[in-house]
This record gives sequence, structure tokens and C-alpha cells, in this order.
Amino acid sequence: MGRLDDVDLTLDYSKQKALKKLARAQARLTALRLTLGGQLGTGELGPPVLILMEGWDASGKGGAIKRLVFPLDPRHVRVAQFAAPTPDELRHHFLWRFQWALPGWGGMAVLDRSWYGRVLVERVEELTEKKVWKRAYREISGFERGLAEEGAIVIKFWLHISPEEQLKRFEAREKDPLKQWKLTDEDWRNRKRRADYEAAVEEMLDKTDTEHAPWFVIPGESKRYARVAVIETVNARIEAGMKRWGIDPPDHA
Repeated sequence: MGRLDDVDLTLDYSKQKALKKLARAQARLTALRLTLGGQLGTGELGPPVLILMEGWDASGKGGAIKRLVFPLDPRHVRVAQFAAPTPDELRHHFLWRFQWALPGWGGMAVLDRSWYGRVLVERVEELTEKKVWKRAYREISGFERGLAEEGAIVIKFWLHISPEEQLKRFEAREKDPLKQWKLTDEDWRNRKRRADYEAAVEEMLDKTDTEHAPWFVIPGESKRYARVAVIETVNARIEAGMKRWGIDPPDHA
């Protein structure tokens, strides 16, 4: 049984409870972010915060990111989205195109998709030779280790939903004129290869889940639950990262 099979997709909050927990988590994140950025406390810059958001198509990545950055001043966080590499980007090492989005000390960045495309879509769609994507596990882990040793708090999410819930969301998007743009032929094609992608995700989690850059698999069947879980996890990881560098997190309100 793989890790995805162990995820409890029944987890949920009532609307009222979710709103209360979300507001509390967002307020805590704001305090932590201001402290990291030197706007609260001693004025010392805290370690960089790098959040990678991965997951199934229609798993709620966009909604989770929206709630994550909502309480933050846009000057204090960067959101970067990555799709297929351009012809020019393909001329470089696959990690090269992500460099510009990485945060420095006092900074925070959220990546909507990331270098894990190398061992997911490029693997499943056979866009990269097997020996190349196999090598990428070691390259990615080394890259993330280097970031962590330089101070970065690396937080990686996989948002998990069932095939049935995904189909329900696909059909809802198809019927909504304002959301049809979110649904592509590629999404339907990827859905047909769910088993291949599940195998790729399981191996990715197994080979790149490390102490310095752990994976957090979030049940996404309930969007309310997932959004709260993402922010609470980010808060906990930031607090732990601050303590690792001898920085006291702000008191809870």
C-alpha cells in the first residue's frame, strides 16, 4: 500500500469551524511573516520560506495558495507559476529556470508547480529519458539540501483527491463559463493516465521526502479542510525553522 492510500480523504470541517480556524491561522502567518521580514521584533531578517505546491489537476492548489497569501502584503511574498519549459529553458539544466523565484533571507515564495515536473509529467509523458528523470531524484534532493543549509525553510505539499472527486470538479468547470479556461484537453488526458501518475507520485514522495525538505500530503476532498491544513502546516514549519536559527517566534495573540 502506498502513501496516497493512507490519506484520510473524509477529513472535513464545518463551514463555521473552518472560517474560525482559517482566520486564526492567517493571523498567525501574518505575524510570522512580518517577523521574518524584519517588520516585527528585533528587525533581524529571518530565514527564507519556500513553499512548493503540487497536486492532482483540480485538487485545489490555486484556492489554497489564494488563502495562504491573502493576509500578506504583496510586497512580502512572491507567487510564481511554472508550466512546460520554453525552448530556451530547455537549453539549460532543468533547475536553472527556477532560480529567479527563490527567496532570499527575509523573503517568502510560493511556487505553483515546481522542479518536480521532471519526475512527474516528464516521466509519465516520456518527455525525458528514464536515466535522466531517475538521476533527477538525487539532483533535486541535493539542491533542496543546499537551500536548507543556507537557511531556507522548504515546505512541500501534495494535494490529494480521489478520481471521483476530480471528475466532479472537472465537470463543474466544464459547465461554468468563468471556469472553463481552467480545464484543458491535457487535464482529461492526464486523468486517463491516473495509475501511471500515482506510481510516479509515490516514487517521488519516497525518494525526495527528507528531513530538510519534507513532503506533506494534504487531503483535498474537502477544500475547507485542505486550506486550513496548508496554512497551519506552513506556520508550524516556519516556527520550527525560526527556532533552528535562534530566532524567537512572536507570541501568539
